[in-house]
Parts: sequence; C-alpha cells; structure tokens
Amino acid sequence: MIRIKKALISVYDKEGISEFARGLLEGGVEIFSTGGTARYLKENGVPVTKVEDVTGAPEILDGRVKTLHPIIHGGILARRDREDDMKQIKDIGAQPIDMVVVNFYPFEEWSKKDISIEELLEYIDIGGPTMVRAAAKNFPHVVVVVSPKYYEPILDELRRNGGVSIDLSKRLAFYAFSETAKYDSLIANHLSPKENGFPERIFFGYEFEKPLRYGENPHQKGAFYKDLTKDEGFSKLVQLGGKELSFNNYQDMEAAWRAVSVFSESASVVVKHMNPCGISINENMLDAYKEAVESDPVSAFGGIVAFNRPIDKDVAEEIIKEFREVVIAPDFSDDALSILKRKPNLRIIKLPLYKYERKSKEYRGIWGGILVQDEDIPISRKDAWKVVAGSVDTEELWDEITFSFQAVGLCRSNAIVISKGKRTLGIGMGLPSRIDAAEVAIKKAGNKTEGAILSSDAFFPFPDVVELAAKHGIKIVVEPGGAKRDQEVIETAKKYGITLIFTGERHFRH
Repeated sequence: MIRIKKALISVYDKEGISEFARGLLEGGVEIFSTGGTARYLKENGVPVTKVEDVTGAPEILDGRVKTLHPIIHGGILARRDREDDMKQIKDIGAQPIDMVVVNFYPFEEWSKKDISIEELLEYIDIGGPTMVRAAAKNFPHVVVVVSPKYYEPILDELRRNGGVSIDLSKRLAFYAFSETAKYDSLIANHLSPKENGFPERIFFGYEFEKPLRYGENPHQKGAFYKDLTKDEGFSKLVQLGGKELSFNNYQDMEAAWRAVSVFSESASVVVKHMNPCGISINENMLDAYKEAVESDPVSAFGGIVAFNRPIDKDVAEEIIKEFREVVIAPDFSDDALSILKRKPNLRIIKLPLYKYERKSKEYRGIWGGILVQDEDIPISRKDAWKVVAGSVDTEELWDEITFSFQAVGLCRSNAIVISKGKRTLGIGMGLPSRIDAAEVAIKKAGNKTEGAILSSDAFFPFPDVVELAAKHGIKIVVEPGGAKRDQEVIETAKKYGITLIFTGERHFRH
C-alpha cells in the first residue's frame, strides 16, 4: 500500500482537478503545483505550495523550465526502501513526492492549426512527460495520474484503504507510459522526414475498446481497438439495437460506409462480403434503397445496408421486410428506430459520415510490416476524360457516367458495373478475369442492359468486353484506357456505335 503524503499537480486539462485536489486534502495530502495550475487551484479554494518555493529556483525561459530540478526528481525517483536513496534526497533538501498528477500540452490539437513550426514547438511538453516517466518508473513507491478518468478510482481507494494499492499503481504506470508513448508518437509523426512523400517512420497507438462477437469465423476470437491518434471513425459508432458486432460486420460496415460517403447526393448502398452488390442515388431514400436492393436481391439477403441521409419510418418498414445483418446511417427518426427494433437481431448503427481526402493514407498489415498508400477516391474528372468514340450530349448523361465510374471504383477488382439512371443494374467483381466480371455483371442486369452504361475499374487488354456489351445493347463504355490494344478497342466501339470514354485513371481495389 502506498501512503500519499505529498502530491505534485501540474495539468493543462483542468477538468475535475479542483475536486480531486480537495479529495486529496481531505486525506491529509500536501499539494505542490506549478504556475497556471497553482493559480487555478487557489482560485478554487485549494491551498497549494508553489514548486518554485520548494526548489528555490524560479520558472525560467518563459516557463519552459519549471520542474526540471533535482529536488523534484529526487523526490519522485527515490526508492523508499533504500537508505542511501533517502539519505541523498535529504542531503539536498528534497522530500519524497508520493503522487504525480500531470497531463500534457495539447500538441495534437495545435498541430492541426495553421501555425508556424516555431509556434508549434511551444506546445511540446518537456517537464510533464519527464515527471510522468519518473513517477511511472518508481510506481512501487509513487502513484502517477495522467487523466481525469482515474481521479475517482484513486479517491475511492484512499477513502477505503488510506492509500493506493500496488496493483492500481502498476496499472496507472502502464497508462502513464502509454500516454508518453502516444504523445511522443504524435510529435514524431508530425516531424518525420518524408521519403518520396511518405514518413520515414510511422508510429501507431491503439486502445482496446471491446471484444467482438467472434472473428471471421466463430472459432476465432476478435476485438476492436480504437485509434488513439484520430478522434473519428468507428470509435464514434453508436449501436442502437441488435446483436453484438463481429469481425466481419466491421469489415462490411467499413466497405458500405466508405462507399455511401463518396456520394454528395442522397444514396443507398448494399454490401455483402465487403463488396457493393447494389448502389443507387435518388432524392427519395426509399426509392434509393429499393433500387440498390433490386440490383442484386439474392446477394442483398443477409447484407449490410448503408445510407448517407437519416432514415425515416417508410425506409425502416422496407428494410425489415427482408433479412439484413446491419443497417447503418447518420441518424434515425424515432419512428424508424422503433420499427427497426422489431427485428431484435438487426444491428442498428449510427455513425458520422466518412471524410474522404486524397491526402489521407491507407494502411494494410502484411507479414513483417505494413503497406501504405494514398487513399483512392473515385471522383469525377470529366474535363480530363477523353471521348474516343461516339459522343456525350447532355450534362444529365455525364452525371450518369460519373455515377457509374464512381460505383465501379468502390468494387473489388477486377470489377465491371452496369448502370442506368444513377443506379447499378448488375455488378461483377473480385474475379481474376475481366471478361468473366463483365459476364457476371450482365447476367445480374438481366434484360435491363439496353441503353445502359458499362464501367470498368481497369483497361481492356482485348476488345472482348466491348463486343459483349454490344450484344446486350449497352451504349456507353467507360474504362481507363492505356492498353496496347486501345486502338482495337476504339475501333470495336465505333463499329457497334458505342460511346467509349477513357478516364486515364485506374481504380483497382484488391
């Protein structure tokens, strides 16, 4: 048991600190503090002793040096069970410090602002992390506190037992070292030199959030860890109903959420095994959902449905007509929620829309390392596209072509999308042969291909896909171009009266 007689408090985040300090005072703890924290505590009726009155050394360099002093660090690092340690700190006039309460300058927050590097450097905390590491190293004798969320558990132990257990102190030391690791990682990531546009080193920090129902298969365990460097994404997920989420649910939800977030217009996406099986844009969300499902109703069974607009009761009534694993949207009306909850196993997920930025990076773990790339966003660049056969006469048609191009960029390669009127009619994806993908897409589209658009995520090495499209009445084909036989493909399109567009940009998604 660690008895707390003296505590040093120096915090940037003042949340709950005056209440915590008063709780320590009630237990007979003497409190030392630095400039801003000392003023704050005194203003809130907490008597404190300034650190400079203990060390006899004033703050210098505009506060850059406050606690870097042998009297402070000797008091923190002294091993209470070592006579020589205790004698040495006594000889320099230091006393044991039993608790260190510190949180850091908000480097992460300020690194996102448009300020100079000189200004940003002032938000790199030195004294705080140094004290935290010292206290954590000496956790058998010193309690270290790096977050307001630990205040109440500590006060509970002090009130019940008159001290803090070694087990709790060890756990708090772990949190402390984790916090300094995270803090240093944020700084290192920001300052890292670039190699061909990529950081020389990347540091990650994740925190266990919850176990999953199971992994990819029921015999595998799974868990979700939230990214400590980003206050966004699936850590913001709110589950409003249904069973626990599994590993596969998360992967499918991400695929659906990224897909539906691409579109600025109201859209619905149905995903199965990380692949869209139906995508539709429609001002009426009920129609958008019905059209997305109609693209491949067989695959939609047991799928994930996503919307980029709030869900009302009419859409909810339609959703529960068939078996769906997950419905995900930015919000739900009260009526919609009540209706969806009629299906007790349906997972109802509320989540802010994904923020697409081409400057963002994607990471994929492989054996012995990770792969990193710029994030791919299938956005329209029609001004750079080339109509190499036929013509496009209206803006409305360009909008439909753009939709088709975006839709195929959301599918696993090799991918072919057949679409018409900003809705998919058939999708072939994840196949090693492009002609096979085209045949699957056309088969799923059935008798709706007349006058439709066919989009491909990569170029055609042969004119066979264009020939197949012509047999089924498809009038527009969109592909990146860049193959050795491009001219053959162009001549084939002209032969059959097909409008052919080269986008100049491939969209593989492995």
